[in-house]
Parts: sequence; structure tokens; C-alpha cells
Amino acid sequence: MNTHTLIDGKAAAARVLVQVRKDVDRLREQAIQPALAVILVGGDPASQVYVRNKILRAEEVGIRSVEHRLTTDTSTEQLLNLIASLNADRSIHGILLQLPLPAHIDELRALQAIDPDKDVDGFHSENVGGLSQGRAVLAPCTPSGCLYLLEQTCGDLRGKHAVVIGRSNIVGKPMAALLLQADCSVTVLHSRSPNPQALCRQADIVIAAVGRPRLIDASWLKPGAVVIDVGINRIDDDGRSRLVGDVDFDSALTQVAAITPVPGGVGPMTIAFLMKNTVTAALNQHQAQRSQSEAVCHSIY
Repeated sequence: MNTHTLIDGKAAAARVLVQVRKDVDRLREQAIQPALAVILVGGDPASQVYVRNKILRAEEVGIRSVEHRLTTDTSTEQLLNLIASLNADRSIHGILLQLPLPAHIDELRALQAIDPDKDVDGFHSENVGGLSQGRAVLAPCTPSGCLYLLEQTCGDLRGKHAVVIGRSNIVGKPMAALLLQADCSVTVLHSRSPNPQALCRQADIVIAAVGRPRLIDASWLKPGAVVIDVGINRIDDDGRSRLVGDVDFDSALTQVAAITPVPGGVGPMTIAFLMKNTVTAALNQHQAQRSQSEAVCHSIY
């Protein structure tokens, strides 16, 4: 009889947030109040829900949140001016630009305008490049959360074969970089990969982040594989709208050792690691400012 473990993302996120709260309290003892600025452009309903959840979570762990809601007709230049002012504001440690942006706004310019030290989403090219080089940078939240779940589930990841399905800049590519840092052997599958099922069946670990509902079923999976399902897809099922992942959950259960459900798997980890990145950014900026002050003192005396 096959046995499997459901990987509880809600419980894991709660553990991360307990530590974040402790870190916030320690920073406050040093008169440092971690602060996150959230920018929402337009009225996309899903984005409004995401922003509300992020702000609520920040308040729960003691992070000050500052919300900037801009109208849909905001220009790229107006958005860049706001980002520049937040970059210059020493009381703001993290800047989150909620995506997607309205079509007329230059998304790349906006993301590149954010100070890399305040880029808590890990999307700036400085952080992307640093991640690929194995440097300690602010890494994207969803892949960081996935890696945490894997380490909690599998323990030592060294030498394991991990397959990442999907090569997006937000999940697939940074996920592969983090797995390489953990000394996994990594294969990235995408729309041009020949015979992806056969390649996936070789994997000890499968990260599904392709955005296609129930694409991966038992025929893709090696017995005993650990599966992290990043996909969040809304489908009509017997007249009911519900969320499913990129993995056919019921089918996969016949093969896997452990798997994340959708919802309740990866989703809570993304916000938890956003909070963690904000605290890390606050600490890094405080240390950098202290080093600059000490350097000025030495130069004077």
C-alpha cells in the first residue's frame, strides 16, 4: 500500500513567521522598525486580495506597512518617481511592486528602478545575477519557500535529482538556481523539452510551475518522489469553480512520498518569505549605514 505525506504549507509558514516576529522584536530593541512599502497600480481584484493579505501578515509580525494605491492611468514616469522617493526614504526597508501592472507601464523599467537592497521580491537583475552566482542576495519569495519545504521534508538535498517544470523568471529559473546551491542535480523542463514525462520520471524532487492545470499525473512521477506544486489554476469542476495545481493531485498520490496540496501548500510560504526578506533587508541596511558612519568617523579622526 502506498503511503504519502501531505506537506502542510500553512504550518511551515507559521513556523517561519514565528521566527520573523522574533527577529522584528530584536530589531526594535535596537530602535529599528522594519517597514515595507507596497505599491498597487490599478484595481485588479486578485491583486487587491494579495496586497491585503500581505499587509495583514506584515502587521501580525510587527512590520510597518505603507500602502501606495495608484490609479490605472498612472504613467511609467509617475511610478518611477514614487519608487525613487521610496528608495531615498531610510525608514522604508522593502519595496514591493504588485504585479501585473497595467499594459501601458514599462514593467522592466519599474522593477529595475527599485533599489536592489530594498527589492524584497528578488526581481532586480542585481539580485537575479547574484543568485545565479551563489551570493547572499534577496531571493524570490516563492522559490525560497519551496526550498524551505523541501529541506523540512527531505532533510539533506545534496545529490538528489530535481526536475523543475517551467522556466519563468519568477519561479522556474530562480528555483533551479536555489536547488543548485543546495547541491542538487537539476533538470529544467519547458515547452521545447523532448519527452518531458520520461525526464520527469527520473526525478527525486519535482517542482511544478508551468501554469497548466493537472498537467502532471502519476505517469510523470517516479515512485517515492517529493512533489512541490506551485501552480494555482481556477477551473470549473462539475459546475463549481475551484483551485487546482499543475499536478493531478489524486493521481499523483498513488506514486509520491510527499506532496503539497493546492491550496494550502506553496501559497502561504510566498508571503512568509516576503516578510522574512523584509526583515533581512532592514538588517542589511542598518549594518550598511552603521559601517558608513564608522567610516566617516575614522576619516574625521
